[in-house]
Amino acid sequence: MKTLLLSRKEIESFFTMKMCMDAVEKAFAGLSQGNVTMPQRTPIPLPDKSGLALFMPAHIKNLKALGAKVVTVYHENVRKHNLPAVLGTILLLDEDTGFPAAIMDGGFITAMRTGASSGVATQYMARPDAAVAAIFGAGVQAFTQVLAIHEARPLRKLLVWSLDTEDARRAFARKITEKIGVSVELAGEPAAAVRAADIVVLATSAAEPIVNGSWFKPGTHINGIGSHTAKMRELDTLTVQRSRIVCDLTEACKAEAGDFILPAASGDWAWERVAGNLGDVILGRIPGRTSAEEITLFKSVGLAIQDMSSAKAVFDEAIRRGIGTEYQF
Repeated sequence: MKTLLLSRKEIESFFTMKMCMDAVEKAFAGLSQGNVTMPQRTPIPLPDKSGLALFMPAHIKNLKALGAKVVTVYHENVRKHNLPAVLGTILLLDEDTGFPAAIMDGGFITAMRTGASSGVATQYMARPDAAVAAIFGAGVQAFTQVLAIHEARPLRKLLVWSLDTEDARRAFARKITEKIGVSVELAGEPAAAVRAADIVVLATSAAEPIVNGSWFKPGTHINGIGSHTAKMRELDTLTVQRSRIVCDLTEACKAEAGDFILPAASGDWAWERVAGNLGDVILGRIPGRTSAEEITLFKSVGLAIQDMSSAKAVFDEAIRRGIGTEYQF
């Protein structure tokens, strides 16, 4: 047997958001059905290098997807080494033998699968007539979030707010319009963007809340994906209090979602308010929303099943297309 090596460029040539959303949806369903083994991700801090390594294994029985992703965050990479700050590598194993079926770039897959999860949540939780979205952030992750939201709810208009330079925000807007043909407006201030939106996506590295719960109109759907540590939060307490909440996985959010951990610790909110996990919504065990006026919130801290399901879909399609390089260890 040989191992298939897949580069980012090769994966980008065929892996679409629709493919990724289909894979991720099946993974979340499998998680709620008890078909997943997924240990908590293991972090190894490297403070002297301004770095962090995260090891994320998973087995999704219904997809025959077994393996692990290693993702690193080195904040000085761009300045010192001309490398991306975030790097990812995925090892996919053959379920029957344990043989390394594929080693592939994980950077593009990480961005896609995070966007895909929000897309799936939007499909099940946003109002059917939602057509205006506001995105907080203008980076790589914000881009795939927009692709996924548009896949779930074809957008008429996108509002962008971020702390990036004017040139960076305009470049982001042009890239969005060229990719999906949606009209993009650079928001002058965040409150107005939120008030105008049917769907709000938070994809920033903010450590403190960047929205106010009073800004959201009835019926808004929110995807919170930027904060992923116990001390980070993009959402203020009022937003959390006003929303019907669905998590990617409640136990993971209890360990890593400062958006919930901090208001729970202060006694201003309780974990019992979480309606359930995304897989429960997909399986029809709980509704994504209970009324047209309800504010809904999907919170994701990122799970290894997103990576493994996406990697398996990439591998299967690469084999079908004859893409990649075979390597004998």
